[in-house]
Amino acid sequence: MKHKICNLTELAKLADYSLLDNLTADPDATETGHDHQPREVFSGHYVPVLPTPLPEPEYISHSKVLFEELGFDDTLALEPGFIQLFSGDVTNLPAGMRKIGWATGYALSIYGTEYIQQCPFRTGNGYGDGRAISVLELVANHKRWEMQLKGAGRTPYCRGGDGRAVLRSSVREFLAQEHMYALGINTSRSLSLFVSKTECVDRPWYFEDSRSHDPETMVSNPVAISTRVAPSFLRVGQLELFARRARTMEHENALNELEQIVEHLISREYQDIDPQLPMPDKILLLASEFRERLTSLVANWLRVGFCQGNFNSDNCAAGGYTLDYGPFGFCELFEPTYQPWTGGGRHFSFLNQPFAAETNFKMFCRSLEPLLQMQPEASEKLADIRDGFKAVMQQKLEKMWTEKLALTAYNSDLLINLLQLMVNTKVDFNMFFRELSHVPQHVSALEKSFYAPASEELQQQWTEWLQTWRALVNAQDNAEKLSEQMKQINPKYTWREWLVVPAYQAAAKGDYQLINELQQVLNNPYAEHSKEIEEKYYQLRPETFFGMGGVSHYSCSS
Repeated sequence: MKHKICNLTELAKLADYSLLDNLTADPDATETGHDHQPREVFSGHYVPVLPTPLPEPEYISHSKVLFEELGFDDTLALEPGFIQLFSGDVTNLPAGMRKIGWATGYALSIYGTEYIQQCPFRTGNGYGDGRAISVLELVANHKRWEMQLKGAGRTPYCRGGDGRAVLRSSVREFLAQEHMYALGINTSRSLSLFVSKTECVDRPWYFEDSRSHDPETMVSNPVAISTRVAPSFLRVGQLELFARRARTMEHENALNELEQIVEHLISREYQDIDPQLPMPDKILLLASEFRERLTSLVANWLRVGFCQGNFNSDNCAAGGYTLDYGPFGFCELFEPTYQPWTGGGRHFSFLNQPFAAETNFKMFCRSLEPLLQMQPEASEKLADIRDGFKAVMQQKLEKMWTEKLALTAYNSDLLINLLQLMVNTKVDFNMFFRELSHVPQHVSALEKSFYAPASEELQQQWTEWLQTWRALVNAQDNAEKLSEQMKQINPKYTWREWLVVPAYQAAAKGDYQLINELQQVLNNPYAEHSKEIEEKYYQLRPETFFGMGGVSHYSCSS
């Protein structure tokens, strides 16, 4: 049996800081990392910064799945050195580990429009990791990972905030990342979750049973640090930042900094690209592969009812995975324009996510253009890749719906009729497809997923649709095989906010039992669980939770 890592000294042997070693630090940064006040950052790829440790940290949970993947023993999560590092204290680390963290800047574009207005300096030099600080990069089992503390205190990009994350949002992100991984969707991962037993901060939130659109009061919350893990945390918005500076030649090294960040992205996330190729060839391969990953990602989001909520380019990972679980939600009652975030709009709603992804991809390609300004032929090829996004996205969506319905070929009419019926009948998105996965003969078998009884007219329409679908999939002769196939694509257990709220409310009182229970359920979303678990977690949202602030919708305050 292969030895598993049990302490921080063993873990330190895996450390390998490619970002710190290969990219450029902000020349105005302090050597000590005491850089916690909002300020403009004009150049450099990162700012060295010390995290602010949680006072009296208490362990809540860790991801046993990710620990296994990394080769960590579960006992490591309770080892004093591990608790110290991943609750924000980097002052006493073993040899091989850097006693510093780092934060990165990025630009903001919303649905393809560049913004600087939200920057406190009105220049665009104040955006970045306001409360996320990376503290470790390592290679484990031949894979590179970066470990980033969410809620680790102020950085130069904090825009006047305290840099903390509250327990509520930390629990949500901790659970959601591993749930998405279990659903088979590319995502950042969750390593560990710690809460302070003494520090609290005030955040706007809702009164109990509120029906308000916006938060109405300030609520004191325990602060927490969740550690998220990914091959890198490079974002489309980061490339945009350096591309904007290169386009206007803000400083003499601007174009070089853009090239460095692109090279670093390729080495971290796209290792199949030959590093010996000329830069134009690498850029074209990068754009093509990112397009492939991004379209697959968004098609998978739609498959399971996930809505990112705020799919700006700075929330779009350049590696093509799900990042930033702030205003996310999962569609229960099926609404094409479902949007969980009160600060969002229809442009980021559920079925509009492919279009939002396309705008982010266009900004990605635009960020690469300065590196091809002397290569007109390569620029034209990049434009072709950019303009081909819509067709590739459509292919991925058609493939997803075809597999979700177990069809042998995409059938537009069948799908459109189905989606219209789902809206008109008020069905639960994931429950419906899971019930359909039993390949029923009669509409009565689907009614478990209906939020209201179907009229006679709708029942007749459902009967006709079901007969058409069953004929197309040859259900008469193939039902058992079809059912098994569909249950691997249509999950039974998915995120339901009204079942997560009690978990973080209990955690605020020191009770972590529900978090552990949710881990077991959400990390096995396609499996059948006990009858008790089914009765608790495989249910329609109760009527009382519709329109309730903090459940059916929420602000991004975290």
